[in-house]
Amino acid sequence: MSDLILNTKESFVMDSIKGTLYTNTRENLTFLDFDNDIKVVARNDWNKDKVALICGGGSGHEPAHAGFVGKGMLTAAVCGDLFAAPSVDAVLNAILHVTGEAGCLVIIKNYTGDRLNFGLAVEKAKELGRNVDLIVVGDDISIPGNPQPRGIAGTLFVQKVAGYVAENGGSLADVKQAAIDAHEKTASIGVALTSCSLPGESNDRIAQGKAELGLGIHGEAGIKTIDLPNAKQLVATMVSKLVEAKPTAENAILLNNLGGLSPIEMNIIAKEVMESDLGQQAKFIVSGSLMTAIDMKGFSISTIQLTDHIAAALTADVETAAWPGMVTRRQVPVTPCENQISKKAFTPSHDEEAALVLTKVCQSIIDIQGELNHLDSIVGDGDTGSTFAAGARKVLSQLEANQLPLQNKAQLLTTIADCLTSVMGGSSGVLLSILFTAAGREFELNGSLPKALQAGLGQMMAYGGAKPGDRTMIDALHPALEAWVENGFSAAIDAAKQGAESTTAMTNAKAGRSSYLNSDSLSGTKDPGAFAVETVFNQF
Repeated sequence: MSDLILNTKESFVMDSIKGTLYTNTRENLTFLDFDNDIKVVARNDWNKDKVALICGGGSGHEPAHAGFVGKGMLTAAVCGDLFAAPSVDAVLNAILHVTGEAGCLVIIKNYTGDRLNFGLAVEKAKELGRNVDLIVVGDDISIPGNPQPRGIAGTLFVQKVAGYVAENGGSLADVKQAAIDAHEKTASIGVALTSCSLPGESNDRIAQGKAELGLGIHGEAGIKTIDLPNAKQLVATMVSKLVEAKPTAENAILLNNLGGLSPIEMNIIAKEVMESDLGQQAKFIVSGSLMTAIDMKGFSISTIQLTDHIAAALTADVETAAWPGMVTRRQVPVTPCENQISKKAFTPSHDEEAALVLTKVCQSIIDIQGELNHLDSIVGDGDTGSTFAAGARKVLSQLEANQLPLQNKAQLLTTIADCLTSVMGGSSGVLLSILFTAAGREFELNGSLPKALQAGLGQMMAYGGAKPGDRTMIDALHPALEAWVENGFSAAIDAAKQGAESTTAMTNAKAGRSSYLNSDSLSGTKDPGAFAVETVFNQF
């Protein structure tokens, strides 16, 4: 069963409408309460002095259609139940409520239920003396030569153009003709990686690694199932079909999230669309979750051939909640900058004692890579040994290449810090780099290595948030440095060992990945970072 956040299937649509009205920042919408099951959202600032525009259909495509009600676009939206056309009475009541002497144009998508119910309502309205007409949008080009193409997100182009003409005082005939012209110049195609969720039903029709090309907005199967390519190839496939269907020298693009794509995915798609053959000829683009299929993980691309009139219509301001506005095509803004982060210049130098110490420290970490990974597989994500060894190998490689200032201990500490951040992933590299950077600065002031490392540890603790007792490397490093300062290096070796051993009895980690584990997972296992510290001190 698909999981959706809802109250009941029966209240699904009405709850959504109320939420839309609660959060409408423009305060220009109202719910038309006919004291029955009719669900119509309309402008509350409408005075019937211009041609009214009505759209609607089954719900589940939010923000369509209520999100496009407002000055410059729709006058009212008639909402059916989930993926079901609204009743004839609902459509007729909406027409009668908003239509004045200027008339009303009804814009629907090409689905049988919509054509029948909206069509009958229009005929009944005519019988009642209303000046009303209807246009059916079928912009889906996924099936070449299809006599009944589906209406999908390109419908919004038609609404926007018709709304512009109506707002500027056009007659019903003018508004309809503008809608027809926009429709003839519009083409759309969609793709999805998953179908949409429906209350109580599964949406696992599309296998992982596959995509359905040319699908509708109600969970219908696509025209073709394909292996999921990368974004560039997928967009290129869709664009080629659009260009074939509607060859154009200048166009506008509507990039529509069908509901389930993340912002980062939509950004990638937008990049590929604008760099495609179609995008290179685009003058404008609008992008967002505009006509969804509940939570379908997919998107559609719509294109419209531009004329001066259509361009003016698409870029005109509107007072709606969901139309984000067209963006004029531009090159990606890039500001050339000078890298102002300068590394401290140093002269490589040799010191036999310093080289021996560094070699022992680094080799000891490399030698226990497997043990550290094993320990970390119990209490973390299993990569501590690999991460620490990467840092050790980097320092060793610099040492072997005679690229370290071994005679200048302050510069050596900060150089080690730079080595660690360049190869150690995650937080451990940054934390150790903080320690060595601060230690280098402190060594310049007092010339004492243990005190410098102790000061560096203090900064690492301040930024990282861990402290002794939190079951980290600090439980070995903190007592070792304290003993070194107070009682000499031999005391530090014993303190490091005791500190590392103490972590085996700590069953409540308060920092790092171990903090997400229960006490049973931690009991009896030495913290890998503390074990690494113990091993380093034990080399001397």
